[in-house]
Amino acid sequence: MLRTTSCFITGANRGIGLEIVRQIINLDPKPINVIAACRNPDKAEELKKLTSVTNNLHIVRLDVRDFSSYDKLSTEVNQIVGTTGLDLLINNAGVAAFKTLSQVSPKDMLDSLEVNTVAPLILTKTLLPLIKASDKEKTSKLIVNISAIMGSISENNQGGMYPYRTSKAALNMITKSVAADLEKEGILCVSMHPGWVKTDMGGKNAPMKVDFSVSKMLKTLGSIDKNSNGKIINFDGKIIPW
Repeated sequence: MLRTTSCFITGANRGIGLEIVRQIINLDPKPINVIAACRNPDKAEELKKLTSVTNNLHIVRLDVRDFSSYDKLSTEVNQIVGTTGLDLLINNAGVAAFKTLSQVSPKDMLDSLEVNTVAPLILTKTLLPLIKASDKEKTSKLIVNISAIMGSISENNQGGMYPYRTSKAALNMITKSVAADLEKEGILCVSMHPGWVKTDMGGKNAPMKVDFSVSKMLKTLGSIDKNSNGKIINFDGKIIPW
């Protein structure tokens, strides 16, 4: 079972991010701090409702495209967690541009890369001192990049979806590099495929409910070890090929 003292989740106002927050605030043992980041906290009604049923949830403002705000965010997070630090970072915020070869534009590609690839890397870099400060004797230190099987090069036999596939494939390379850089410091990093889930991004035809996907992901994250480090992992724990 996943154990975390203080965690940070991006894109927490809806879909998979919201469900991660909903389930993680109720873990046993209960986390001290769950920090949920979203662009417009004032409009995050479902997220705000959760603050009435728990005392460990903090909602912070974060537009992942606004890189100039990251240092201020780090200071705010540091004020929340104090000496506890962060032991779990879940880079969940993302966009999905499913464009064909005839449709795709430079802007489509750059927008997807900015949100799905660059933002997780720079946010990880920014919050890394807080992750290093956490106590690895109490919990594992884990960075999770929510990726997709569409970012697997060897699994791509359909083509298309250029912005989404490319940005997630690049995110997987970031996962591999971060894992290699930080393993010696006791920090693990994985990419995780949540499955095809019924969310605004996944659509109504998706076969999997969001609560099922998240419960499986959290169970899988509880068993992450050095053998999983730097890999793409399915929600059920199976390794996805590059």
